[in-house]
Order: sequence, then C-alpha cells, then structure tokens
Amino acid sequence: MAVPALKLSTWGDLDALGPDARSELIDGVIVEKAAGEGEHGTVQSGVNGLLFPSFSRRGGGGQPGGWWFQTETDIAFGDLLRLRPDIAGWRRERVPENPRGFPVREIPDWVCEVLSTSTAHRDLGRKREVYHAAKVGHYWLVDPQARVLTVLRWAPDGYLVAQAAGQAEAIRAEPFEAVRLFVGVLFGADPDDAPPESTP
Repeated sequence: MAVPALKLSTWGDLDALGPDARSELIDGVIVEKAAGEGEHGTVQSGVNGLLFPSFSRRGGGGQPGGWWFQTETDIAFGDLLRLRPDIAGWRRERVPENPRGFPVREIPDWVCEVLSTSTAHRDLGRKREVYHAAKVGHYWLVDPQARVLTVLRWAPDGYLVAQAAGQAEAIRAEPFEAVRLFVGVLFGADPDDAPPESTP
C-alpha cells in the first residue's frame, strides 16, 4: 500500500495563522518560533543598542553608518522557506530603501540569531544552511548561556568563524569594524565596564 505524500505547507498556510503568529516556514513545514528565554530580549536589545546608534544612519564622510536594521521580520528565502531572524541588516549601498513588504524579499547582508534551548538546533543547523545558500555575508550567533558572541563570515564552502568573544571582551566585530563593541552589553553589562582598548 502506497504511503500518501506529505503535504507541504505554503506561505498561504503560514499567513492563515494570523499576523501575531511567531512562526517560520522551513522546507515546507511550519515551525513555531517559541518565545525566547529570560535573557533573549536583553540580548536583542543589547545588539540593537550597540549597532543602531552608529550604523543605522546613512554614513559617509568618515563616519560609520550605511545600514538598515529590522527585528523579527519575515524574510523570504524561497517558496518553502520563510524565516524570522532575531535581527537582520541590509547595506544601504545595495538596498537603497528600507526593505518593505510581507514577507521582505531582499536577502539580508547580516543576520543575528540569539540561541535558546528551543531554537539552537535550527539556528546552528538548517537556518545556518539557508543563510549560507542565500549568501548572507555575516551571521552572528549570540549564546546567552555561555555569554559568547560568535561572528561567522561567508565563504564558498560554508561559514567560517571570523571571531568569537566572551562577555569581558571588546572587539571590532565584522562587518561593523568601524566601532569597538563591548560584548558584555549584550548580556546586560554597563557600557562603562568595557575594558580599555589596548595600544600597539
């Protein structure tokens, strides 16, 4: 007896859940994106706080800038793939206007995911594969339990670890090297506690 073919879900099925649904479409399967654990919101706010003031403007004239940022935005990666990165960024030189629509169809240049017990296997597995296939240039993984920021850089054979830093460190993290970032701020530390920059 033949086994019935599995019916794949579509964007329409995802949309039918309503505007408040926190779900993703991964390979034709609707996956609920569970609410983050305690530190999830702190990390998201920390990333936004580090990047938005310096990089969300036009930039130029020796000043940083040149990015659009969006949080928890539905982004199309294919007919059976619609993901909601915790934070995504687009270079203004490539995408002159802030990405619009539902879902957004412009592939980001940078994505950040905050790891949690319920989502880490996807963030480290299938979603990482999707972002790489779409040529997302940089992929940040923030681990609230280990208190580590891992910066991945796109390469033809897969993402390479460009940098990894703990909460006590301050780094110039790709692709935002123009500003020194104190990793501890991602986990609620006071910016004034950043270590001094070493001089050559």
